[in-house]
Amino acid sequence: MSAHQALTQLVPIAAKEFDENKVTPGVLGFIVFAVMALAVWMLMKSMNRHMGKVDFEEAPEPAKTARTAEASE
Repeated sequence: MSAHQALTQLVPIAAKEFDENKVTPGVLGFIVFAVMALAVWMLMKSMNRHMGKVDFEEAPEPAKTARTAEASE
């Protein structure tokens, strides 16, 4: 029996067993989704706060500043 034949025979059986009105995520699914959404929102807020504290300006290297000072004189 090929995979295609097995699939075509099992799909109608699966369709008969499950009622679309009974298979839902329900309240527990909504609660889990809401908690995950809240956690992601809090992580993004925290990341935004931490990224605001980062200073991206690098200090110049001492060897380069000495060379540029000598070159400009």
